[in-house]
Amino acid sequence: MKVTITSRNFNASEHLKDTIEKKIQKLSKYFSDDIVVNIMLSSEKGNDKVEATINAKGTIFRAEETASAAYDAIDRVIEKLSTQMSRYKTKLQRKHKEHKEFMFTELPDIEQADDIRVVKTKKLDLVPMSVEEAVIQMELMEHNFFIFLDVETDAVSVAYKRKNADYGVIETTY
Repeated sequence: MKVTITSRNFNASEHLKDTIEKKIQKLSKYFSDDIVVNIMLSSEKGNDKVEATINAKGTIFRAEETASAAYDAIDRVIEKLSTQMSRYKTKLQRKHKEHKEFMFTELPDIEQADDIRVVKTKKLDLVPMSVEEAVIQMELMEHNFFIFLDVETDAVSVAYKRKNADYGVIETTY
């Protein structure tokens, strides 16, 4: 497992980097291939924020935590990632039966909620528009996200409202 640590508005000591690498390595038992873990450290309103993303051949595990100390945040991020891996064990086993990059034997079983039920399906017409128009439409509808056909990229995109009240866009590729 390769760990990449980057910082934004944050000075990470070597001790912190070593601690993060050591704790992240505990998750390596869940994967058989070389997986890359991206860690982003930042300072936000006097608190330390840790974001971790693991991309395991198309399956993404992501967690972020903010705490007064980065050490506390990394502990909670590791706990969240481990919980995510456990929660989706059954789902991943079904989806990736032939993929050997996952080693499910190491994942602990947890109580599963009932199988996922889709209770409603909506169809929508993709309307070509700019990102700005999509954000305005989303706000008018009082939704947290909006799916649209981006006129600049000619791709299906999703505009969404972030936790800090800013906006983000997810662009699709195929």
